[in-house]
Parts: sequence; structure tokens; C-alpha cells
Amino acid sequence: MPPVPVDTRPARAAALWGKLHGLGPVVGLVLLCLAGTALNAEFATVDNGLNVLTRTAFIGIIAVGMCFVIISGGIDLSVGSMAALIAGCMIMLMNHAAATVASPAAVVALGMLLALVLGPLFGLAHGLLITKGRIEPFIVTLGTLGIFRAYLTYFADGGALTLDNALADVYSPVYYGSLLGVPFPVWVFALVALAGGFILNRTAYGRYVQAIGSNEQVARYAAVDVDRVKILTYMLLGLCVAVATLLYVPRLGSASPTTGLLWELEAIAAVIVGGTALRGGAGSVAGTVVGAILLSVISNILNLTSIISVYLNAAVQGFVIIIVAFLQRSRR
Repeated sequence: MPPVPVDTRPARAAALWGKLHGLGPVVGLVLLCLAGTALNAEFATVDNGLNVLTRTAFIGIIAVGMCFVIISGGIDLSVGSMAALIAGCMIMLMNHAAATVASPAAVVALGMLLALVLGPLFGLAHGLLITKGRIEPFIVTLGTLGIFRAYLTYFADGGALTLDNALADVYSPVYYGSLLGVPFPVWVFALVALAGGFILNRTAYGRYVQAIGSNEQVARYAAVDVDRVKILTYMLLGLCVAVATLLYVPRLGSASPTTGLLWELEAIAAVIVGGTALRGGAGSVAGTVVGAILLSVISNILNLTSIISVYLNAAVQGFVIIIVAFLQRSRR
């Protein structure tokens, strides 16, 4: 008896839909760029493009780490407050060390090193509370959101912590300098994105992150050390926050209670717009990068064209999160 032919059309259609969905953020970004160019000729200039990428770098770097956290099934609401506290600690240390260390460059390097220690340390605290304390990530990071910003406000006595002028002059090239005409923050963003994509797609750790987000219980049965992977994931996000912060501090040379405000919203929005599933288990660093740039382009277009008030930028991002979340829900 001849075998019954199997209809493979539904599988092919599903695969095609998956590819088209993956290209959605890219198509959206292209359409936005075309619209921006049509609305204001200044949008398509090289200077404006580099400005958009530079402004994207901070959120984009954090979003790369947030991508890992969300793919693993977690969330972190504290990244903006964490960045503010790290910035404040950097400035306090550098101002204090300037009196005893002769080299301003060494003082700046010391402050940057402090940031790279504090970020993973805060991430470690989150990971331990979530895994060993068995507390939901939403609750843990909601709590630390208030803790981090409260401590910065306390250290700044309700005002702002300002970097010494001599140190600010030495530190400023980290943000305002460029290589081959491209600002340093953009280069760092590109390197972080490439490293994040490699880790997620080419290492066992990256596969474990995706497995945990898909089905944590099955991952445990497969002998994956779930707690260890989760802790490392939050530490990775903390490191990304630290890198973004040490690039951000020389921009203004100060830290205040409003530093990093709503960065968590922007980072989460970039990840979701980039196609990462809210429920975890699936996502990409490349999509996250496109999502971060797309949101920056929206803000840039609003600033250049005054279609609506620039004060509604956060509202636009909030609507984008809700719409994308609804679309993800409808595809389940």
C-alpha cells in the first residue's frame, strides 16, 4: 500500500510567517526612517544619524542584558535606579580620590572600575534573592528600584552629585570622543551587541537561558543548573548597566535623583519591540538592537517635527509595549 502523502504546506506557512515576523522590527525601522526623511530633511543627515545612535547606546547596552533576563523568563524594573546609584558612587569615589591620587586619568579609571564591580554585584543580589529567596523577579526588582534611587537621593542630599571639573575634562572624551568619525558609545554598543549575540546563540549558557525561559521544569530535568544560570543572567544585566553608566557619566558629569529615570521602560520596550517573547524562551539580540534604535528614531522624529509634544515620548513607548504585548498574545 503506497504511503499517504503528508501535507507540508502548514509547516512551510508557519516557517514563512516566523521569518516575516522576525523581519517586522526591521521593516518598521525602515518605514520610520522614510517617514522621518519625508517630514524633515534634517533627519537623514549623517550628524543626526550618529546622534540617534549615540543616544541609543545607553539604553541599547542595557537592553542587550535585559534581553537575556526576559528570554530566561525574568524581568528587572530597577535598571534605571541602579544606573543612577552607580553613577553617584562613581562620582563620590572619584571626587574623594582626586585629593590623594596625583593622576586624574588614574582616578577616572578607578571610578570606571567601581562601576564594573557594582553592576554585577547588584545583579548577584537580585539573582540570589530570586533563586535562593524564591521571590518573584517583579517583586525583587520593584523593591530595589526604590532602594537604589533612595540611596542616591540620600547621598546627594536631595540635590545632585557633580564631578570635579578637572576630572570631568579628563573623562569627557569617553562620551564626546570618536574613532573614525563614530562616537565611542556607538562602538561600545556595537561590541556589546556582538558579544551578546555570540553568547546567546553560540554558547551552552545561551542555550540554557532559552531552555529555562521555554520550560524551567524541563530544563531542571535536563540537568541544567537553573539557579546558577539565572544568577549569571542578572549579573550580566548588571554588567551591561555598569557599562552604560560609565559611558553616561561624562555626558553631564553629574548624578541626581532623576538620572536614569524610565530607563527600565525603554530597555524593556526595546526588547519587546525587537521580537523577544514576554513569556520567555525566544528572542534575539539583533532584534533588541533594532528595537532600541527604532524607539530612538521615534523620539528623534518627534523632536524634529513636533507632531506631538516631546513630553509624550514615554507615553508613545508605553503604547508600543502594550500593542506589541497584545500582538504576541494573539499569536499564542
